[in-house]
Amino acid sequence: MAKTLVIVESPAKAKTIKKFLGSKYMIEASMGHVRDLPKSQFGVDIENDFKPKYITIRGKGETLKRLRSQAKKADRIFLATDPDREGEAIAWHLAEILDLNPQDFVRITFNEITKDAVKEATKNPRSIDINLVNAQQTRRILDRIVGYKLSPFLWQKVKKGLSAGRVQSVAVRLISDREEEITSFKPDEYWSIEGLFKTEKGDLSAKLVRWQGEKPNLPNQEETDKVLKALEQEKYKILEVDKRERRRNPAAPFTTSTLQQEAWKRLNFAASRTMRVAQELYEGIEIGKEGSLGLITYMRTDSTRVSDQAVSQARQFIETTLGKEYVPKNKRVYQSGKKAQDAHEAIRPTYLDKTPDSLKPYLSRDQYRLYELIWLRFMSSQTESAVFDTVSIKIGNDKAQFNASGSTLKFPGFLRLYPDQAEQNSKQKEKNDTNSILPEVTTSSKVELKKLNSEQHFTQPPPRYSQASLVKELEDLGIGRPSTYASIIDTIKRRGYVVEEEKRFVPTELGEVTIDLLKEHFSDIVDVDFTRELEEKLDSIEEGNSSPEEILRNFYEPFEEELKKAEANADKVSIADEVTDEPCPNCGKFLVVKMGRFGKFLACPGFPECRFTKPLLKLMPGVCPKDGGNLVERRSKKGRVFYGCENYPDCDFVTWHAPTEKNCPKCGTTMSIRGRGAKKEYICLNEECAYTEKAGDE
Repeated sequence: MAKTLVIVESPAKAKTIKKFLGSKYMIEASMGHVRDLPKSQFGVDIENDFKPKYITIRGKGETLKRLRSQAKKADRIFLATDPDREGEAIAWHLAEILDLNPQDFVRITFNEITKDAVKEATKNPRSIDINLVNAQQTRRILDRIVGYKLSPFLWQKVKKGLSAGRVQSVAVRLISDREEEITSFKPDEYWSIEGLFKTEKGDLSAKLVRWQGEKPNLPNQEETDKVLKALEQEKYKILEVDKRERRRNPAAPFTTSTLQQEAWKRLNFAASRTMRVAQELYEGIEIGKEGSLGLITYMRTDSTRVSDQAVSQARQFIETTLGKEYVPKNKRVYQSGKKAQDAHEAIRPTYLDKTPDSLKPYLSRDQYRLYELIWLRFMSSQTESAVFDTVSIKIGNDKAQFNASGSTLKFPGFLRLYPDQAEQNSKQKEKNDTNSILPEVTTSSKVELKKLNSEQHFTQPPPRYSQASLVKELEDLGIGRPSTYASIIDTIKRRGYVVEEEKRFVPTELGEVTIDLLKEHFSDIVDVDFTRELEEKLDSIEEGNSSPEEILRNFYEPFEEELKKAEANADKVSIADEVTDEPCPNCGKFLVVKMGRFGKFLACPGFPECRFTKPLLKLMPGVCPKDGGNLVERRSKKGRVFYGCENYPDCDFVTWHAPTEKNCPKCGTTMSIRGRGAKKEYICLNEECAYTEKAGDE
């Protein structure tokens, strides 16, 4: 019987596909990449048009032996690696190893791992797209040039063991530049005025927006008091009442970038965690008697495009479950970004009838939460708009104008499936604010000023980047590709260039020193525009419009000149260790603060003769409910923050929630805080007490 060998990357993907193709197909996994540039050599022949030298990745010998053995038994071979540049490159490497002609029809791709998609792919094989391979290979060579050539320079000028990355360096610069903005920021004082007005139908709160024909200029209390005094003397009337219906449209289905941003905001998932769980959902999960099913479409995409079939199924599902009024008159089509390659659909569920709740017994907690997010976002994207009744009221005279506005939800539309956080916060505010619903007034209604309130404000510096905002910034600037954002973030954290404090990125001294050095001597490497243009050139290679050799040559020659000058002219930078007053228990030298993968730790300066290290513990408010010891911040092996007693291991108390200065009114124990926004609450650390209370808007 004729046999066809299908090679995918992972065992999970192989297991899912096997059930669709039957006994005529042998399914094998390459376990990811099988060849790469050598770690111990440069591996790029500059003089021979940058020809790369590939070697088998250590540990892949047995895998290749198995693939070659299975290939000999097969009458036909299909390479079914992921449908992107990296997947195409893996397929090309496999073709080289198995002596396949890349021009033969050996490549199959599918955007979703479903029976129809996989079977359709086997009917329509194609040759390997060498332009995709060239684009990926050029990126790999560019990264090797920068990493292999620049890292020794950093060892010489900063310290041993440092490494440099082409795209990662730009990400560190963004974080470093933002920190500089924050440090140099000088706040400006300004004031606002709000008036409480009495009407026949109730009180009305409105904000001063015009004074003597201009926007109010209230730089200090003195000027504000002058305006307050003048306003108190004025008479007021209703100038305008504007009632209208406002429609809010749903957000587009997820791309890789928006999935990472939303998963961070709603689920507190790091980008790497999001991509790992999404990969599991894509490749296949065991669903009872149905076996392994791929639950979402391919998760590396920059497109918001959705197939007509998926839209039709979504509209039918919405009508059946929510009602006909929730189905838009016309199907929704979303515009992808200008830089989108649009190679794949948006991220969506592959089986719309498999609701999150129906799959909950088969999914891990992370899988369930991410699948629910993807399912709800896609379904809401095809649902009717939300409709609000809005009212805006202008109160004033020929000198002053106060504005008030309010809205009520008339029809929930997509918000029934996917309420946004702003909407949830608004609902919470309405519960606490008696003036959120405006009284019924007309231009003939009488109005009288009851009192005026003024409030002092200060302009705020730009916020530090979070994982979500950094991903958005990288995408907006055209730095990297959607598939690289997670690895960029992990790399700059692992190398000690940045740390996360309160879920925001802060550059370390090492990061700032390194970036300053690169800005001075390798301005292109850390230049946003230069990096974006290089990304566009890689896209041009993919489209077959540019030569890889020409792009590599144009990059390498000026880079090599910069490197020679920097090696000769750059001064050595020293980063002094922070010395503590705590002696090493082994040799007596005072311990110093070092930076590691999971942040700062204490180490003996006598290394390597003395290898003593210990965690650098951050003292938290409150005391341990078990033995009264101090509470400290710790990190798990995976880098997750938790809190415990300083007397560990004698005391084993731990909690995931940050302790506060607040004590329990019931038993007097320290309370911690959990949740965000409207769900934020204090909880007593005494498990026997278990007292909780709302934290409000603190």
